[in-house]
Amino acid sequence: MRHILIGDDDKEIVQLIAIYLQNEGYKISRAFNGEEALALFEKEKIDLIILDVMMPKVDGMEVCRILREKNHVPILMISAKTEDIDKITGLMSGADDYLTKPFNPLELVARVKTLIRRTYLYQDERVEDEIIKVGSLEVNKTFHTAKVSGRSIQLTSKEFAILHIMVSNLGRVFSSEEIFELVWKETYYSSNNTVMVHISNLREKLEKELGYKLIKTIWGVGYKIDG
Repeated sequence: MRHILIGDDDKEIVQLIAIYLQNEGYKISRAFNGEEALALFEKEKIDLIILDVMMPKVDGMEVCRILREKNHVPILMISAKTEDIDKITGLMSGADDYLTKPFNPLELVARVKTLIRRTYLYQDERVEDEIIKVGSLEVNKTFHTAKVSGRSIQLTSKEFAILHIMVSNLGRVFSSEEIFELVWKETYYSSNNTVMVHISNLREKLEKELGYKLIKTIWGVGYKIDG
């Protein structure tokens, strides 16, 4: 469970954000000034921070600068300041994203999910070795190879990237949009069937060697590989 720290002196906004994020399964800690935010960060294992710019004692910009001196935790700044210079200052202080108030809580949740996905997908604690094994399948990140019982499977670079993402996150369902943005690093459009074609080709190659379908389709949601 990812742990998110919300730092804002407006308790109503903190509570609103907390409700939406808790509904998504995140653990929440709250801080109502900059000093509390820094103290909680030192005490807890925090995976993402939401910071208001105008916090008492130590403002959000300064908290961000202090954290950036020794940590790369993703930071989402929120503020009633809407001028471009304010957004630029926030990003220059080390924030990964900047959202102006008033905001739609659903947009904030979407931004949080994007930051967590980009930051932690390849840092999942479950994946410590360069070689990942799923049954008789071995995926080697260093050499970009996939083998079944010692036999190599010829994969394109995109097929390997898709396979590696999925075996690194066993049981997690990935949408076509997530896969496309992670592998191709471009904006996804719903009419794009590139992922579907690559998944089909990858599935066929794996099934030929394994004798069963490794990649499962969750209709209307996406694809996954179980452990």
